[in-house]
Amino acid sequence: MRHFLLFLLVAPSFALPQDLPVRSRLSDDVHGIYDNDLLGPAFHRERREALRAELPTGGVALFLAAPVRNRSNDVDYEYHQSPDLYYLTGLREPQAMLFIFKEPRLIAGERTTELLVVQDRDPGSEQWLGRRTGPQEAREILGVAMAMGAQRFKYTEIPWSTTDIRFDHGEEAPVDDPHSSTDLADLLRQLDTTAPRPTPNGASALNRWMAQLREVKLEEELVLMRKAIDITCLAQQELMRRLEPNMTEYQTEAIVEYVFKMHGAEHEGFPSIQGGGPHSCVLHYTTNRRTLSDGDLLVSDIGAEYHGYTADVTRTLPANGKFTKDQRTIYDLVLAAQEAGITEARVGSPFRAPHNTAWKVIAEGMKALGIIQDEADLRRYFMHGTSHYLGLDVHDAGTYGELKAGSVITVEPGIYIPRESPCDPRWWGIGVRIEDDILITEAGPVNLSAAAPRKAEEVEALMAK
Repeated sequence: MRHFLLFLLVAPSFALPQDLPVRSRLSDDVHGIYDNDLLGPAFHRERREALRAELPTGGVALFLAAPVRNRSNDVDYEYHQSPDLYYLTGLREPQAMLFIFKEPRLIAGERTTELLVVQDRDPGSEQWLGRRTGPQEAREILGVAMAMGAQRFKYTEIPWSTTDIRFDHGEEAPVDDPHSSTDLADLLRQLDTTAPRPTPNGASALNRWMAQLREVKLEEELVLMRKAIDITCLAQQELMRRLEPNMTEYQTEAIVEYVFKMHGAEHEGFPSIQGGGPHSCVLHYTTNRRTLSDGDLLVSDIGAEYHGYTADVTRTLPANGKFTKDQRTIYDLVLAAQEAGITEARVGSPFRAPHNTAWKVIAEGMKALGIIQDEADLRRYFMHGTSHYLGLDVHDAGTYGELKAGSVITVEPGIYIPRESPCDPRWWGIGVRIEDDILITEAGPVNLSAAAPRKAEEVEALMAK
C-alpha cells in the first residue's frame, strides 16, 4: 500500500501533456458559467439548422429534456441532459422542450423557426438547487432565436396547420410533479390539446437524422474529445505507476477517478470497470470490491467525461508489474488483433471491418494455441463486437454504415477465459481487453489514446518506475 499512500500525497502535481486550444466563452459569477471552453452558441445554432434541413415541408421536431431520476426517497441522481437536446442547445437543465420548425411561423408576435421553452427564474427554488437559465439568458447565453418561460408558454398559442408533421424525439414520458404546474408533463399535456399527433415512425426518423449529425464530429467537438481522452490516458498512466498486489479494485478506481476530477472532468462517462483476477473475464464488472492478488490481471476500462463528451480507454495490467508467460501470450494476441483492426478503420470501410479483421487474428491465434479447435468456438472467449461510436454517449449515435471522416470509434478486441473453460487449465482466469479511441480521417486512422502504453514491454516499463 506504500505507493497508494504516496499517491495521495503527490497526486496534485499531475499535468496534462499539452495545452489544448480553448474557445472564448463567458465565464463569470453573474451567469453561473465557469468554463471558457464550452461549445459556443454558433455550434449549437448550426446543428439546429442542419437538422432543420432534414425536415420535410411542414415538419416540426420536438425534443424533451431528460427526466430527473430518483435515487432513493428524496435524493435524486445528479442531472444528466438528453445528449440530443444538449447537442442542439447546450442547455443542461431539466423540464425544458425545444421546437424546430421547417418553415418560420408567428409565435407571440415573433417570427421564428425555433422555440426553446425553459423553466422561469425562481429565487426560492434557486436557493436550494442553484441558478436556472431562464428565458432571457437562454437567448443571450445559448443563442436561441426565441426562448420562452414555461409559465408564458402555457398561455401561448402555436399556430398549427393540418399539413404539419410532428416528429417527437421519443424521450420517455415525463413524470408529473404534483408541486409544479409548469413541469414538462404539464407543458406536454397542454401542447397535446392543440398540436397535431406525432407522426407514426416519427421518432425513428428523428433519431436517424440525429445519428447522421452526431456520427461525424466537428472540430469543436474533437477539441473536447481529445481533452477527455488525454485525461483518461493520464489516469491509465498513473494507475500503471501505482498498481501493486493487495490493492483493492476500489482503490484502483479511486486513483483513476481522482485524476479525472483533478483535470476538470465533470463525470465518468460510464461506471469505471476495474476487474481483477476472475473479474477480468467479466465484461462490464463494476462492483470493484475485491483485493488484487499477486499474479492477477486487472482490466481497467475507464473514460473521463469532459463537457458532455466521453473517452473510453481500456488497458489490461499485471497487478505485480510483470505478465506471466501465458498472460503475455494472450495479451500479445489481443494486441495483434487490435492493431490489425485499427488498420481497417478507414474512410469507406464497413463499420464491422475492424471487428472482422480482429476476429480472424484471434481465431487463428486461439486455434494455434489449442484453446479452440474451430473458429465457431471462438464466441465462447470473444463474445462482443470490436467497435462502437464515441461522443456524447459512450456508445454514441451513428448509422453503422461505411466509416466516415470525422467519426470516432473504439477498437477493443478481447479474450476472456474464465475458470472451468473447456481448455487447458493453464489459461484459466486470463481476461484481456485493449481498447483505443480512433479518429477516422482521409489520411487514415489516428489513435487519440496512444499516450496510454499498450505494448506489454511498455506497460511493464512504466509499472517498474
